[in-house]
Amino acid sequence: MARLRWVKTLDEVKSSKDSNPEFLSSTVRSIRTVFETDPEVVKAVLPKPLEPCERPEGQLTTSQVTIHINPEFKIEIGSAIFGVNARYDGQEGLYLLTMPMTTESAVVGGRETFGEPKKIADIGFDFGGGASGDAAKGDALSATVTRMGIPYMEVNGTVGEETGEREFSEFAWCIKANPSCEPGQMLDHDPLLVRLEWKHKQSRSARMEGEITLRESPFDPVADVPVRRIVRMGYEEGNTESNGRVLRSIPADWFLPFLHGRYDEPGVEGIEV
Repeated sequence: MARLRWVKTLDEVKSSKDSNPEFLSSTVRSIRTVFETDPEVVKAVLPKPLEPCERPEGQLTTSQVTIHINPEFKIEIGSAIFGVNARYDGQEGLYLLTMPMTTESAVVGGRETFGEPKKIADIGFDFGGGASGDAAKGDALSATVTRMGIPYMEVNGTVGEETGEREFSEFAWCIKANPSCEPGQMLDHDPLLVRLEWKHKQSRSARMEGEITLRESPFDPVADVPVRRIVRMGYEEGNTESNGRVLRSIPADWFLPFLHGRYDEPGVEGIEV
């Protein structure tokens, strides 16, 4: 009898877990933009128990990512991260509002493992550098994120002064929740607050001058988070390792008003701020 690939041994299951792309190192080229926004907007989009930070800031990072599965095999994806600053239990990080990705595997893995608000999108890059692919001072760089035919997030800038190598970690928050199949029941169980940690080792970084554009979309309402001022923009190259941990469960009522944000529900009414 031929072997059925629908079933694995327990050893194979463990091996698959250890090689989950979400936990593997990756080579990344990014444009990272931090911007000032309205404090009342930040407060409104944060589910409890997250709290606003002192500075009302948002972040858009667009990246070309190469995930190293093994020495012979790699996966290349485009990704974007959009969120606002938040604090929990004394730790500051980024609350993730949306994380468009170019591949199904990147979306499914992140949503099911961490509860990341990922959606499939088209992400186009122009990282300059001509044939060499190395963005140099004075190069114009850009990235555009498109869903449902709408180019709803765009960043454009020019590479400036080099700022060298650096290593650092940053944290992000997301909510892991399972919608219920039971009539009249919203979720299978109380959602989980997850903290992500991204460990960055940058071989190169440079300042940039430029702008971001958040366009109106009924599917991805990023335009509801206004860009008042660019705080900093930069180009980064290096590698990133990610991990996550569940911090606690939260009452379903704390997250239900925000749950629809990870699905495409055009025409959803929102609150006034």
